[in-house]
Amino acid sequence: MDIEGISVEKGPEQNVILGHAGFIKTAEDLYEAMVNAVPSVKFGVAFAEASGPCLVRSEGNDEALIRLAEKNMLKISAGHTFIILFSDAYPINVLQGIKAVNEVTRIYCATANPVEVLVAKTESGRSVVGVVDGSTSKGVEGAEEKSARRKFLRDIGYKR
Repeated sequence: MDIEGISVEKGPEQNVILGHAGFIKTAEDLYEAMVNAVPSVKFGVAFAEASGPCLVRSEGNDEALIRLAEKNMLKISAGHTFIILFSDAYPINVLQGIKAVNEVTRIYCATANPVEVLVAKTESGRSVVGVVDGSTSKGVEGAEEKSARRKFLRDIGYKR
């Protein structure tokens, strides 16, 4: 078995959700979950089929994000994996809707950070075994950082 790290290509202001699901209607169901959560969200979805023609299925409402999702999924190329690239929303705005899609079995990450997908390759195929989401921890927050974090959450409306 070989393990390969594949960097997700995305813009600095774009978010990514990477997950596992299993049915040909996944791409359409993820489309519906995204627009139902945030009607103004711009996004592209790509889903790797694991049987039959083994195509990358795609949906979305932004052509550039659809193409970028397809490109990333072809690099990952692990069956039943999906990727959503989006802007004009945060992962927290759409994640519950994505998790509620019947065929979604796992979310690997939901982030704006740089992401590296760890893919295992065997004779049978490829599988996502994990992700590297962002950077390595540099220490523990102190009182000043804690205060700044709390202020930020209130400034953007997520806490009172």
